Amino acid sequence: MKGLTDIPGLRVGHASDFDALTGCTVVLCSSGAVGGVDIRGSATGTVEIDTLHPGHIVDKVHGIVLAGGSAFGLEASCGVRRYLEQHGIGFDTGLARVPIVPGAILFDLAIGKPGVRPGREMGEAAAAAASEQAVQEGCVGAGTGATVGKLFGMKRAMKSGIGSFTVSLRDGVMVSALVAVNALGDVRDPRTGAVVAGARVSETGKEYVNSEKAMLEGAAGGFRNTTLAVVATNAQLTKVETNKLAALASIGVVRTIAPVNTMSDGDVTFALSLGSARVNVDVLGVAAIEAVEQSILRAVRLARGMGGLPGLSF
Repeated sequence: MKGLTDIPGLRVGHASDFDALTGCTVVLCSSGAVGGVDIRGSATGTVEIDTLHPGHIVDKVHGIVLAGGSAFGLEASCGVRRYLEQHGIGFDTGLARVPIVPGAILFDLAIGKPGVRPGREMGEAAAAAASEQAVQEGCVGAGTGATVGKLFGMKRAMKSGIGSFTVSLRDGVMVSALVAVNALGDVRDPRTGAVVAGARVSETGKEYVNSEKAMLEGAAGGFRNTTLAVVATNAQLTKVETNKLAALASIGVVRTIAPVNTMSDGDVTFALSLGSARVNVDVLGVAAIEAVEQSILRAVRLARGMGGLPGLSF
């Protein structure tokens, strides 16, 4: 299993700044893919989201950008757009090919160097590094500065990163996910409800607080956050169905992170359809939920300690 690149036609590239602890991740679909989106958080930072709506003239997108740096990181999409234009990829206007590159950012300024953010050069570098090889996971790309469990501030949080996982259905149909996990809440195993990574009882301890329970008892706070997911399938979907797939995939985020979709989370799920097989979108949605859940668990389990915060991968 390679993760998101199991889907033919997709390439994934990372660019990481391990000194500043920030980065970006690019998903390229050079031949175009039908796109969709589902926005659940209240602290989002996005670009070209309207191109994913069914009423928009654009029928396909050519890439998705996930970046750190808060709103400053939106500049990374400009570098991806420039890279694609140089390779003759984009929506044909008759005068020029315009690459359609939606994107979203997460807030990682509370770790590393807040004055250093992903820009055009980093976006272009991530696009140039994109390949069909197995997706690199953990503290890379948009997951370089990702953290979880921030209800009591950064000192009791944990390191997180990026994870990717594929669910295979019949007749070669696949649904795959890639998730950059930078949540306010804890990551839980959806099968058992046990906290896998999250807010700790003390700055030096390994015991977890139940953040949802703590909120009910009066705790409040935390830094700006955001979990960003990309779900893709090799099944053929309309634009309406692809947006529905994104909405169904977001259930995987809800099942695995608690609390989730808060006022300080900018949670966004993108969906991409590349293929010819016709499959019921609800079936694909069930697979997408599983792919997202497993990607989130991998994101924290493969994250190593950085920036003074512990990670499960040490």
